[in-house]
Amino acid sequence: MAEDPAGSGASPPGAAPGDDAARLRRLQALELLLTEQRFRIGRHVSACGGAGPDRGGTGRHTLPHPAAAPVGRDVQSLLDALPVPVTVIRPLPGARDPRDRFLYVAQNRAAREYGARVLPPGGLAAWSGPVPLFERFPTLAGTAVPRLLDAAHRTGEPQGPEAAEWPLPGPDGLTVRVSSEVRVTPSDDLLLLSWERGRESLMAQEAQRLVGVCWAEWSLGDGAVEVSSGFGHVLGAADGEPPPGLLELGRRVTPQSLDALYRAVHDILLSAPVAECDLRLTGPDDRIVHLVAEPVRLASGPVWAVRAVLHDATSDRRSHALAERATREAQAQRERADTVAEVAERLRDAVLPGFPAELARHGVEAVAVYRPEARAARVGGDWYKTRVLPSGKLLVALGDARGHGLAAVTLMAKLRYALAGLAYTGELVERLTGWLNAVACDDGEESTATAVIARYHPDRRLLRWTCAGHPAPVLVRDGEPRLLDPPPGGPGMPLGVLPEETYTAAETPLRPGDVVLLYSDGLIERRGSDLDQDSARLLRAVARGAAGGVPPGRDALGTFVRDLVDGLTGPHAEDDATVLAFRVVDPDAREGKGG
Repeated sequence: MAEDPAGSGASPPGAAPGDDAARLRRLQALELLLTEQRFRIGRHVSACGGAGPDRGGTGRHTLPHPAAAPVGRDVQSLLDALPVPVTVIRPLPGARDPRDRFLYVAQNRAAREYGARVLPPGGLAAWSGPVPLFERFPTLAGTAVPRLLDAAHRTGEPQGPEAAEWPLPGPDGLTVRVSSEVRVTPSDDLLLLSWERGRESLMAQEAQRLVGVCWAEWSLGDGAVEVSSGFGHVLGAADGEPPPGLLELGRRVTPQSLDALYRAVHDILLSAPVAECDLRLTGPDDRIVHLVAEPVRLASGPVWAVRAVLHDATSDRRSHALAERATREAQAQRERADTVAEVAERLRDAVLPGFPAELARHGVEAVAVYRPEARAARVGGDWYKTRVLPSGKLLVALGDARGHGLAAVTLMAKLRYALAGLAYTGELVERLTGWLNAVACDDGEESTATAVIARYHPDRRLLRWTCAGHPAPVLVRDGEPRLLDPPPGGPGMPLGVLPEETYTAAETPLRPGDVVLLYSDGLIERRGSDLDQDSARLLRAVARGAAGGVPPGRDALGTFVRDLVDGLTGPHAEDDATVLAFRVVDPDAREGKGG
């Protein structure tokens, strides 16, 4: 059975969450948990012979080793010019004691500055000359460094980089954790041991900022905190504010969240592989941060750090809470048909908006008709989007998220709003569709959708569009309908199926008066029929409605679409059906009519 590091079971003491005395007891319990773990780390490092002020070159080797002559002045000057910390190691293959096989004979300026910056004052005895490497740093022997030194000396080839972590005891019972990437480079009869911390790329920083994600590591030996660049932003901290330790983080959260934080830390110290919780921060913005943490363990020793990824979940939690509340209200009033119908109608209006007025100024008329499933007053996954982009081009899209209810609405809204933002990048529709596929894949295995994503170029009267497992659009020209040819290579997979799926775009030149119909499969699919039969029935219905041409004007276009939907779905629709129609308008003809 794992040892309980707090000695008090899985739950902290305390009374009601709102009681100030109970909150103080929780903080004391958390502080005790961290203090006892710091003691265990220090005890483990001491048992491993960790270097300290009374060690590190002052033990067995009081005099320099005969083979440990320091490097020359020219070599030292060259080492000091290197930007990364470097120590010079001289191999001694004939040494009887394995700890004496490598002598630490020199270091460069960057190494001295690194030690002064990372190690606490008095944490390590001053270096007075050559000394066995693993006598000065005993805990380094438990890392990849001995193996890399042996391999470099044996083969004459550079080794690494590899990650290495080792502890050093500091003053006042603190334990300093050193974490670096190490390399070993042979140079004549010497070995150059170098190390440096990895740096975040600019793209990684921007990605963390955009999605509100950051990481942090809390070292339990000395209380040090290492965080990514977006940590303060996720926590809503002021610029320049130092990152909080775990105890300070506990002081910044609500009582209920303090319970959750305690349990997470407690479970990690009891060797749980992962722990996660929501933390509601105190403050005016009522921020909610989701924390997923794991232990960082010394080799055959205690947990010495807590590593975590934090995500600003405020918007997600509020949206989920609002959606759950709407669902509960609808269920509680299910017997009142009038109320259910009103709620459903408002939801449909919210997720299926109208069209921006500026579409007409770019030579396009657009209408949409949404027909819900007849069996229940509920919202499905159909969605569409039209928007004039800063470039003057028009975004036109229609999709169908899998299923019905809250899950379908959530995915539909996520895809719709994600596309609206991504379209402002100006990237081609192929890239937009690929990004949207990544969004759906990240949402879970059941989050799939079909879609047609298009961009219309008014200056060229060109429609470029992609297809992600969706029915092909219909072009109505001079009263005659036809299905548009699929993109080169055929339609792509639905969104959310294959993370690495790539999409190609078809290009369709348009003329004034052309009408393009985008629609969901609920318009045409029938039980027992196949896609060819469904498509043929659609083309016949469009041909009947467009015989002699679709009259000009947005109202006439709307009447044409409504009649088409009524004729295909009837009074008892088997599935949600949506049609988005847009027509290319001749600007000269429109101006001649005064409109």
